[in-house]
Amino acid sequence: MSEIKGYTGKQLRINLNLGTVVVEDTKAAILPEYLGGVGYAAKVLYDELEAGIDPLGPDNKIIFSTGPLSDRKVPGGGSVAICFKSPLTGGWSEARSGGEFGPMLRKAGYDHLIVEGKSVEPVYLQINNSHVILKSGRKLIGKTVSQKMELLHQELESEDYTLMCIGPGGEHGVLFAGAMFSGDRTAARGGGGAVLGTKNLLAIAVKGNCDVVASDNEQLQRVIREAHKVLKSNPMSQEFRNFGTIGDMSGCDDGGDWPTKNWQSNSWGKAPELYEHYEKHNYIKPYTCYRGCPLSCGRKAHVKDGPFKTPEHGGAQYESVSCFTAYILNEDMDAAIHCSYLCDEYGIDTISTGAVIAFVMECYEKGIVTREDCSGLDLTWGNAAVLPEVIRMIANREGIGDLLANGVKSASEALGQNSDKFAIHVKGMEGPAHDPRSGKSMALAYGTANRGMCHIHPLESMAWDYGKMDWGLKKYGLTDPETIDRWDEVGKGKNVKLLQDAMILPDILGTCKFFMTAGLTLDDLAEILAATTGWDVDAKKLMEVGERVINIQRLFNMREGFRKKDDMVPSRIISTPAFGKYEQHPECATSDYEAMLQEYYEAREWDLNTGIPTKEKCSKLGIDW
Repeated sequence: MSEIKGYTGKQLRINLNLGTVVVEDTKAAILPEYLGGVGYAAKVLYDELEAGIDPLGPDNKIIFSTGPLSDRKVPGGGSVAICFKSPLTGGWSEARSGGEFGPMLRKAGYDHLIVEGKSVEPVYLQINNSHVILKSGRKLIGKTVSQKMELLHQELESEDYTLMCIGPGGEHGVLFAGAMFSGDRTAARGGGGAVLGTKNLLAIAVKGNCDVVASDNEQLQRVIREAHKVLKSNPMSQEFRNFGTIGDMSGCDDGGDWPTKNWQSNSWGKAPELYEHYEKHNYIKPYTCYRGCPLSCGRKAHVKDGPFKTPEHGGAQYESVSCFTAYILNEDMDAAIHCSYLCDEYGIDTISTGAVIAFVMECYEKGIVTREDCSGLDLTWGNAAVLPEVIRMIANREGIGDLLANGVKSASEALGQNSDKFAIHVKGMEGPAHDPRSGKSMALAYGTANRGMCHIHPLESMAWDYGKMDWGLKKYGLTDPETIDRWDEVGKGKNVKLLQDAMILPDILGTCKFFMTAGLTLDDLAEILAATTGWDVDAKKLMEVGERVINIQRLFNMREGFRKKDDMVPSRIISTPAFGKYEQHPECATSDYEAMLQEYYEAREWDLNTGIPTKEKCSKLGIDW
């Protein structure tokens, strides 16, 4: 590996059955084809996991994966991905976190950390350069995330370690429990915390002082400086710093991009007043998730006093706040901030948590569950007072929380009574806070996303279709967004394919996607990668890698039994809203989703009847079929 620059050349494999730590060479042969991050991890899991394994069994593996650009010096380089077979969906899953963990893992000397097996006793992993050891995690059991991190710093007698831990939700096997990282960051979606919990790995502490050597450091510094100039001149950079992601609330509400009352509508009209309260009473300051980030999209927030008193923490993200306001018709912003904080403390995904609460509130309204079923709680729409208790019950699998901890798909199957009609998910993953009635391509992006109805990979389709961003991709075949209407359907399939191929690259390279929102293009990333590795690479080659990774993730799902039916979306999210600003706008409903999907399959060169990548397509991409 010494001849390949930009990588440490090593990976750690932790076998919890045996309690062993093995240092391996990073798989050099697959690096040009899969690079790193979710690409490298997809190839490893596709090769190493057998079809049909129990996601919560010892045969599942979870990979903490960095990319060649997971480096603080690189704009957006404070990233790590965790990849695994999801207990929530039964298929491919990935979750990204910003922060110091990814760069620090590389500084400790490792590109990837592969965890397999199951420990008999609760443990945590300490990584200090070449010193890697499993230690007893008994004292961490039952503690919240902040308590675990405080205990770890005390035991390690150092604040220099970057930490990952799971919360009580992961210990109790909540199927949407996440991995929580130092700096109030999380890789939450898909249930990685539950996978770690069932493996009895409660935490990881990592630090290191190694340097990853670039191929041409002088050239790397030059292209990074140019990238920073691009970012500085782009108005979106200042938007991120000034408003964070929560600043999108009012625009999304007005544009029909704000799922409301469990997706019964795509707007509510309440966002401006909610945001005004947040800005006056909750917002403290911006912050960066890793040292050197020029965007500072993070928000420090609190609730100073009252029934939802909440300490200062890194929170108030758009998705989290939306899921605890519009989703459930809650008009108390203090309650939403508090609920987001509680989810982080319990280590559970804010999106899925808000979604299952919205689902059970609709069940309550329709009489499918009663107050007695809900431990005496009044789950009327908008009742903020009960939210902390419902979240606690979910995290600890108590009462109705035990049912909800399995996600809306499983809960609706258990409850029956046509509750599946309003269990909003794709492939078992609950829907995030962007609505395809604001732009038709998003429905297709939700349906075909490999991990389900996620909030990351439809982002580019929403920004192209509704936001009119082109990401610098017009020269690579993307239709000029100014020439299309957001409610058009024809042509969206082939454009979604291209957007997916291109915009998965940050997750492969190990960078934050927001930096492309703020002006960086694949051409910029290709220049940075070329200087880092010495490879002859351009944006077109990067897009080929993106297409390869999407296809191998797709094959992972196909091997688990997924087919075309799993690319369908709930009818509610593509129907005319029941109320709100767009109630009288039937054109925002999707009229022929099937035709859009067929166009997408044709662009992908997948079988039109099953959605399986063809043998010929896989051969072109160099994938075993």
